[in-house]
Amino acid sequence: MMRTSLLLFLSLLLVQSTTAQKSITLEDIWVNGTFGARGVPGFAFRNDGVHYTRSTSTTIEQYDLRSGEKTSQVFDVATVQKTDPAWPGAFDDYTFSADEQNILLSTDVESIYRHSAQAHYFVFDARQNSMLRLHNGVDKQRYALFSPKGDKVAYECNNNLFFKDLKTGKQTQMTTDGKPNAVINGASDWVYEEEFVLVRAFEWSPDGQKIAYLRFDEQAVPSFTYEHYHPDSMYPQPVTFKYPKVGEKNAVVTAWVYDLKTGKTVGINTGADAEDYFPRLAWTPDGRVCLTWLNRHQNHLKLLLADPKTGACSVLLEEKNQYYIGENYEPHFLDDGSGFLWETEKDGFLHVYRYDMSGREQALLTRGDWDVTAFYGVDQQNKKAYYQAATINPMQREVFETDLSGRNTRMLHGGSGTHSADFSSTFDYYVHSTSDINTPPVYVVRNRRGEVVRPLEDNERLKNKMAEFNFSNASFYQFENSEKVRLNGWMIRPKAAETAGVRYPVLLFTYGGPGSQKVLDEWMGANYLWFQMLVQQGYIVACVDNRGTGGRGEAFKKMTYLQLGHYETIDQIEAARYLGTLPYVDPARIGIFGWSYGGYLSSLCILKGADVFKAAIAVAPVTNWKWYDTVYTERFMRTHQENPDGYEQNSPINFAEQLKGAYLLVHGQADDNVHFQNTVEMTNRLVAANKDFDVMFYPNRNHGIYGGYARLHLYRKMTAFLDASLKDTWK
Repeated sequence: MMRTSLLLFLSLLLVQSTTAQKSITLEDIWVNGTFGARGVPGFAFRNDGVHYTRSTSTTIEQYDLRSGEKTSQVFDVATVQKTDPAWPGAFDDYTFSADEQNILLSTDVESIYRHSAQAHYFVFDARQNSMLRLHNGVDKQRYALFSPKGDKVAYECNNNLFFKDLKTGKQTQMTTDGKPNAVINGASDWVYEEEFVLVRAFEWSPDGQKIAYLRFDEQAVPSFTYEHYHPDSMYPQPVTFKYPKVGEKNAVVTAWVYDLKTGKTVGINTGADAEDYFPRLAWTPDGRVCLTWLNRHQNHLKLLLADPKTGACSVLLEEKNQYYIGENYEPHFLDDGSGFLWETEKDGFLHVYRYDMSGREQALLTRGDWDVTAFYGVDQQNKKAYYQAATINPMQREVFETDLSGRNTRMLHGGSGTHSADFSSTFDYYVHSTSDINTPPVYVVRNRRGEVVRPLEDNERLKNKMAEFNFSNASFYQFENSEKVRLNGWMIRPKAAETAGVRYPVLLFTYGGPGSQKVLDEWMGANYLWFQMLVQQGYIVACVDNRGTGGRGEAFKKMTYLQLGHYETIDQIEAARYLGTLPYVDPARIGIFGWSYGGYLSSLCILKGADVFKAAIAVAPVTNWKWYDTVYTERFMRTHQENPDGYEQNSPINFAEQLKGAYLLVHGQADDNVHFQNTVEMTNRLVAANKDFDVMFYPNRNHGIYGGYARLHLYRKMTAFLDASLKDTWK
């Protein structure tokens, strides 16, 4: 009786201390922006390397990077003397020509999928102080791109390629066979955009006389349809697009070169099969076309060099891998024509190599048992390369400079936290950003010696808000799984978590997909704020990076090959068991939450770990790998025909009958990426197994579930679900 009274007293003290502080609300996070971290605008650097531009909807202003002072007004709609009648009076975005005398302005921008968009474009000529409409039609255009001399603009419209001569105003249509859901010229299809991050599929030659482009014939690719619902329409509007699911036909991709002088098109003779991929297209400094070729299994890559006059190809570089070749497909050619830099995992970690133009390796620029995590570019004049890497541990990031021999390397920024850099066009100055898991980003301008030129943003306002609301610090931990592999994690606990006898419910946050990382010493953003709210309300929130995640080399990342979900689920379940052994954790009240791949894992965990997890939230989950796209799924799993056990043993729908705890399924009904079909079929299996569960869907919302109050509604729903499932009386 005495022990019960003591625990009740301690619990009341805990509640009183919690209510005494200012409470975080979902409206603070998703509506009011109370805890929004301030960033810095993406710097549009000028050619001189010391100036940059910022825009409003009607002006472009130039500033000095070193002082922050405004130095000139580059463009003002109000002062333009000659404008096209179609000009709407304002713009959304802008791009300078190479000589900075012309400006490409986009208006009425409309998003399509994750990266793609279409717009109406206009060209401002600074010499003539005039505005010219780019396309002579009413349809929107995509991916408008200045020629190297800035005298022409190429673009895609209605799946065909065009270019406009800015001196004569003449518009030329380069292709004529483009057709929706059939043939695309100069732009990518859905799966290339999503998985290869390729949207514009054409490039100007260095002399501006030719355009190389990819043609996607997607007529044989199966279509997928979802519906948009509108309150002013009696019937939903179907949206149909080509989406190749596992084992189905991909678009047949071919490469072509259009000659502006002759108007003739030459096909590039790649010798590829219809199912092969071409994730990158570029020109070499000496005017040859470089194509990155990848087989459908994505374990064999070639860089092909093509003669633009004949289309004949030769192999510049070839690489094979026993698993798959990652997502670094782009060579970085040196302006002097001496060679290129290439990122590869051929020694077991992602490193940067230099090759000559015959494909011979010349130097290893980065070396060690760690991964390069970002490549910033090459200062061609001073022959220096810049990159980010995880040299200290997988959770931190440092910024480095090296010469093109790799012998003179220096760390520009390192130590605790995550460091990154955004370099000016001449590499004389850069914006250095740094943050850690408990500290929002700080931005400063530095010179090439690394010296501070001026501060940009310190986010002191947010830091003060965090102190005002008494945020709890996240801390890192490690645990060893049953196979003796040490895994990294972080944890956020209530400030009174050491109170003897008090045990808290836990929410385990997961993503866990191949090469991803969630356990990083960097600012997390909006989810971190929600986690802080949950901690204020008496939860512990934790995370662990399972096997298959990034920052620890190829062997760790690719061990999940052919069995996605297997090791990841084991590690998440064992992480929950480990947390349950801690004196301040209630092992009977552990839940798990994830989105996309994380929703896939949280679904597997509540089913295969039914004795460990009491609740799970799965937002936009894959529930059967057979329903996802070719490029992503086959990269890691091959096809269902080749690997039936890998698919069947790791798809949540096959384990619906094992559900014991509370399960919340959430999906955007207009998700073009992970289709609503996944949640529908999971629902069918759960009903067939006579299992109770919760479901929430969001009409007309895609994979991100945003717009209006959608995010607020979603997080309110998830919070209420956790309270009902995990937040019982104090134990």
